[in-house]
Amino acid sequence: MESAKVIDFQSLTERVGRFSLKDKTCLIPEMNRIGCHLLAAVFRGFGIHAEVMETYQGLDLGKEYTSGKECYPCQITTGDILHRMKEERERLGEAFNPEKYIYFMPEADGPCRFGMYNKYQRIVLDSFPELDRLKIGSLSTSDGYSLTGIIEDNLVRDLRKTAYFSLVVGDILDRLLWRIRPYEMAPGSTDDFIEKSMHVMADVLERLGPSKEFDRILDQLEEIIREGKGMVDPEIPRKPRIGMVGEIYLRTHTHANQDVIRMLERYGGEVVNASISEWTNYTSYDKLREAKGKFRLFLRQLRFGPLKSFLEDILSFGGDYYYQKMRQKNTYQRIRSSIDVPDDHTIEHLEEILNQKDLFTFEVGTEACLSIAGIVAYAREGYNGVVNVYPFTCMPSTITSAIVKPMMTELGVPYLDTPYDSSFQPGREAAIRTFMYQAEQHFRRHGRKE
Repeated sequence: MESAKVIDFQSLTERVGRFSLKDKTCLIPEMNRIGCHLLAAVFRGFGIHAEVMETYQGLDLGKEYTSGKECYPCQITTGDILHRMKEERERLGEAFNPEKYIYFMPEADGPCRFGMYNKYQRIVLDSFPELDRLKIGSLSTSDGYSLTGIIEDNLVRDLRKTAYFSLVVGDILDRLLWRIRPYEMAPGSTDDFIEKSMHVMADVLERLGPSKEFDRILDQLEEIIREGKGMVDPEIPRKPRIGMVGEIYLRTHTHANQDVIRMLERYGGEVVNASISEWTNYTSYDKLREAKGKFRLFLRQLRFGPLKSFLEDILSFGGDYYYQKMRQKNTYQRIRSSIDVPDDHTIEHLEEILNQKDLFTFEVGTEACLSIAGIVAYAREGYNGVVNVYPFTCMPSTITSAIVKPMMTELGVPYLDTPYDSSFQPGREAAIRTFMYQAEQHFRRHGRKE
């Protein structure tokens, strides 16, 4: 091969990984809008210059530099970073220096193509003059998204706690949006209110997050909730409740899923999407399970050498998980005294559901664990329908669909798959209208549990 066409795989280790964010601009792709902006605010509070990139404006670039075999979020995020770099080059001219930026793209350890995004995007960036010097900052599920190395060691633990708390706050703002919008007095008012509230909470988290003044932050959130509660029209009766699961990017990125929640609301539904915190909780819980399993195995085999390392992992991941669970539970308890948003599912409960029904196993991993169990949980909780949102050809979500479809038919709960790529399917709206008709019939026969 010509030397210019030989891929330098060394760049996959030297320019993809965990890098210090000091004196860098950390570029965060927008996935869940609220959660990403609150996370960026927390980073800024700890002295990291973090920005959420404009999303979906570079989709044509994303398509140009992907083959179509990658899952849809890879096309979107590739386009987002190329578009941002193009704009920065035009804005700064000769002063443009890609080494001043770090593109934030976490990964999972599979089996899922998400774990390959940053590797593929590294190859794409290396094909552009100068952009080979743009580093990709990556956190991984392999160590529970450890933040060690991106900031001073003495700040790592506080940053992790505050960052997680910001995700919970973002989840609650999302649930507030979905609780108010189907019943709003003035059409369009909820979207404006939540957008304003997101910026208010971002400012509060940036100021108070580093000192972990979580009660004061929740005081501000409660003020927002009280104001939002007043926007609900009490004359509008409650509507069928729809649960949503699926691949985390597609189900939270409104452009990518063509604003499916709004469309479900348009045809008479009240939607509750799986949370962002759920995935973070699952990551810590799964690493705790793995460490416990290895400890028991090596103990049975009388191989005592690695036991200390496994025990340290149990204490580390266990501490992370139980802190997350405690922080989330306390936050929801406080908020639910003001408004009736549903609690989040605990990961132990979801694993228990899988084991009871022998549907799937956490040993396989992937988001299918959460989606399959989440669907069963929604059905048991009296939801009137469930929607599975995912990228076209997504392996975990296709597994979810195969397992869940016959089960939902047996339970008599309406179920809808909504796979997405960059195209607009002509029958999509008709499928959603049909699904909502079925959910309405389920609601009339069974009502909904509060």
